[in-house]
Amino acid sequence: MTADTRTVTGSGLGLRREMLDDMLFAKPAAIDFFEVAPENWLPFGGKLQKQFRSLTEQYTFICHGLSLSIGSPDPLDVIFVRQIKQFLQQHNIPLYSEHLSYCSGGGHLYDLMPIPFTEEAVAYVAKRIRQVQDILEQPLVLENVSYYAAPGQQMSEQDFTLAVLQEADCQLLLDVNNIYVNSVNHGYDAGAFLRAMPSQRIAYYHIAGHYKEADDLLVDTHGAPVISPVWQLLAQAYQWHGVKPTLLERDFNIPELAVLGQELNQIKALQTAASDALALRA
Repeated sequence: MTADTRTVTGSGLGLRREMLDDMLFAKPAAIDFFEVAPENWLPFGGKLQKQFRSLTEQYTFICHGLSLSIGSPDPLDVIFVRQIKQFLQQHNIPLYSEHLSYCSGGGHLYDLMPIPFTEEAVAYVAKRIRQVQDILEQPLVLENVSYYAAPGQQMSEQDFTLAVLQEADCQLLLDVNNIYVNSVNHGYDAGAFLRAMPSQRIAYYHIAGHYKEADDLLVDTHGAPVISPVWQLLAQAYQWHGVKPTLLERDFNIPELAVLGQELNQIKALQTAASDALALRA
């Protein structure tokens, strides 16, 4: 399956409810598209829903979910997936991404848990992904996630990710910061992992900041500025896989929009440089 990215370009930012008034008044030019978690908007009607609809009618939106729990031992929540489908259609949203992980097992776990890197897990997760795609009638885009333990590991993160993408015939949300965080925490070559990802399956990129607990322990927090090695890895992603929409994640310690705009403009600068370099080689 191929994700529809025709209307999604440039640099994007996650929309939080506290940003609504500012965005309704005047969207900063550095923001080409918004990303939202549908779970944060599905429960609301009235004024909030009307304001949100006003923005989705004017600007490009994509969805990045929180609770699909694609790797969960619990049965797939088909009713929830149908709600997601209705939400996407209602707001003309072309992309729906989720985490290659799970967050439920006999109850909500309040965290993103790592799926065991095994052949059995590949088959199990791929079957559930295909079920979601059949209901949505569009590709599911799965994000490579940060993880801090690998219980029952029988294959590498890279091989597991590639196997799921192939078996499920789904798309990839390539989180560049997660690659960097995992490469430090688990001692692998971030560039090699990045290069191994299938270009044709990458729908868009995520980039974010993290917290340095120790030299060999980084925590994916989305609460700090993007650091230089991650920017360099994003530039390599553009070089190897092409310039694709790129979302800046910032979930707390959120600075003024002008500061976020500087990072969004850094994304644009890297995209322009990569596009120019690719044009010269063509």
